[in-house]
Amino acid sequence: MSDILTIILLGIVEGITEFLPVSSTGHLILAGALLGYSDAKWQLFDIIIQLGAILAVVVLYWRTFWDVMQGLIRREAGAARFVTNLLIAFVPAVVIGLAFRKQIEALLLNPVVVAVALIVGGIAILVIERVVKPGTPGGIGDIPARTALGIGVLQCLAMIPGVSRSGATILGALALGVERRTAAEFSFFLAIPTMLGASVVELASHRDTLAAANGVGWGGIALGFVVAFVVALLVVRWFVGIVGKHGFGPFAWYRIVVGSAALIWLLAK
Repeated sequence: MSDILTIILLGIVEGITEFLPVSSTGHLILAGALLGYSDAKWQLFDIIIQLGAILAVVVLYWRTFWDVMQGLIRREAGAARFVTNLLIAFVPAVVIGLAFRKQIEALLLNPVVVAVALIVGGIAILVIERVVKPGTPGGIGDIPARTALGIGVLQCLAMIPGVSRSGATILGALALGVERRTAAEFSFFLAIPTMLGASVVELASHRDTLAAANGVGWGGIALGFVVAFVVALLVVRWFVGIVGKHGFGPFAWYRIVVGSAALIWLLAK
């Protein structure tokens, strides 16, 4: 497969999976194993196209961010709680991510871990969907600080590739009593500092090797960034609507099917 087709395909994969509870990192790792491309060559590409998906949330929810900024200037309590909850949920990822960075990077090299995590995560979603009662409607600023911290701790499970950052935060929020739509939006907003922070750490700690291994070229990276951004714009809107009507069951079964197929293929190689 040519590099251009691979760039477009990976951009689509990132845009679709970043905010769905199916693990974008896991899908990129499995795509690498399936397509047989060099991890070193595409490492910088994989990091930067994630930022394209994150930008989609900023664009889609610009009004929310604008209102929060104005609220902070006016010292409104609701805006302060919105920002505080995101910061509280972000802290565990910083602490655990920095403490266990080398172990996490080792897991990223193992597509079998991804396949197993997809299956286990799918089963967990089905169980949570069945046993958890609907949460009380309310905004992100209405979430108690203790609940925000719990969501942040559960987000750290996504450091295992295949678990899914959005899945861990959304399902964790549901289990802690947050209403579905609010849980999804909290996950979207929390992705911004989390993914920006992770990208900065990766770029800083591997700046020499990443620059040297950029075999895709900056034009290819720009194309992947744009593709991921456009696809994520479409997916986020669709996801909020589908979750409100059908819950997370379809994504659970998708994880189980894809994880099982990937595991069979990897073990048969």
